[in-house]
Amino acid sequence: MRRPNRPVTAVLCAAALALTASACGPGNGEAGSDAKPTAAASLPSGSDTIKIPDELKDKLKQHGFDMDKWKGGEWKNWKKDQWLREAGDYINPIIAGLWDPDRMRDADVPPDRPVTDPDLGKDQGVTDPTPDPVTAKAAAPPFHQSVPEAGKVFFDGPEGSMVCSATVVKDPAHPGKSNMVWTAGHCVHAGKSGGWYRNIAFVPSYNNSGKSAAQLKGASRDQVAPYGVWWSDWAQTSDQWIAQGGPTGGAGAPYDFAVLHVTPEAGGGKSLEETVGSALPVDFNAPAVGKVAGITATGFPAAAPFDGQKAYQCTDKPGRLSLDASAPVMYRIGCTMTGGSSGGGWVAIGGDGKRALVSNTSIGPVKAGWLAGPRLGPEAKGVYDAVSGKFKK
Repeated sequence: MRRPNRPVTAVLCAAALALTASACGPGNGEAGSDAKPTAAASLPSGSDTIKIPDELKDKLKQHGFDMDKWKGGEWKNWKKDQWLREAGDYINPIIAGLWDPDRMRDADVPPDRPVTDPDLGKDQGVTDPTPDPVTAKAAAPPFHQSVPEAGKVFFDGPEGSMVCSATVVKDPAHPGKSNMVWTAGHCVHAGKSGGWYRNIAFVPSYNNSGKSAAQLKGASRDQVAPYGVWWSDWAQTSDQWIAQGGPTGGAGAPYDFAVLHVTPEAGGGKSLEETVGSALPVDFNAPAVGKVAGITATGFPAAAPFDGQKAYQCTDKPGRLSLDASAPVMYRIGCTMTGGSSGGGWVAIGGDGKRALVSNTSIGPVKAGWLAGPRLGPEAKGVYDAVSGKFKK
């Protein structure tokens, strides 16, 4: 039985359900509050070296950033005139050791209060009844075996350190050797009122053995990130998300997707796909909602009752959610995953009978019960092809 439709929506970001990408992480969760980073946001000891290619050095200089100052903490300057937001302004130099085990664990602290617009979604296009909640089930550890393409994205914003989920996807320019990762737009860019987040890094099979938060205290980096920390040397999201993405109500949500190109912090010749042993194809011609038998969403939910340390999944037959009659209809499934699951991959069986990524977690209600994700079309394919083409040799 399905409940009456009540599409109360907001961006599912970092570590809080139904909260803006620009207000997720440590803080009091109030919109516009002067939230401060936690102590964990400071540079760890032993991070005296920073790997910045000449191209990045020049780009930093072009935007008025001094490399040594950036290395020493200038990246924490979130003044509006210093927060780069245009599509071509992405800068994310590696700071070796920044994402240590404690900082990764502490990035899962959710804000106290979500922000949402209760009137969004009414009378907008075609929307199916609200799905019944589907209880998220824990993926079986080791995660490298049960959900090999899944991982966590760590990044810094004005409010502190934050988290999302993501998926290793295939790169048509480098078959079998992909360094591409799929996530949500709001996990890399704050949208209309902000810019690119910083220190964006992907950790595949985070906490692979499924240890509890208590067990992870004092854990080594190899235990928390057994397949390494992969820094995003390029990120791209939709022009619509950058122009329209908003703090509440799902503004820009039908275009809330992003692709990262990553490189290992530790260096080495193997690609991400070779390292984890798997990558998913992306289906940009997924069938209409009524023809999809089921979708499985995977993520690392961090807001209560979860703690962000383990992978979870929900499987449900999708329905439709329309926030704007002029924008593509979104997929919607019943699922109790909370904030932190944003960006996690939605997988369905494609026309060829094989698993393919068809969406990613974007928005949900204040009280966990369902999730919605964009249906990937020409705009998403354009972003994907652009990132692949940028690193084609």
